[in-house]
Amino acid sequence: MDELLVEKVLRCAELVPAGRVASYGDVASIVGTGPRLVGRVMAQWGSQVCWWRITNHSGDLPSHLLAEAEPHWRAEGITLKPNGRGCRFADHRADLDELNDQWQRATNDLTDQRPDRPMT
Repeated sequence: MDELLVEKVLRCAELVPAGRVASYGDVASIVGTGPRLVGRVMAQWGSQVCWWRITNHSGDLPSHLLAEAEPHWRAEGITLKPNGRGCRFADHRADLDELNDQWQRATNDLTDQRPDRPMT
């Protein structure tokens, strides 16, 4: 996997404020990639960032992560859906314009070293 893409995704995840969530698609839109790639990056390299703040568009996480995410959500005031399968995404969605602005500033130092490939 492209190390630059991994870094971009992880920096975006780190910028989601406590008490807020963003979807894989939200992050993908900001970074310039697809939601499945965001999910793959989070699955393989996201354990050192606030991974519980990145969910699907319904506020759900893979079932094997839900029990581990719940204490983080409770501590941050993120409420669970009545069915217990995820969080109330609409109530806790991050401000995407603000997230994008912060991400742009946070990735100014990243450059693609390959001249044949433009930055996304």
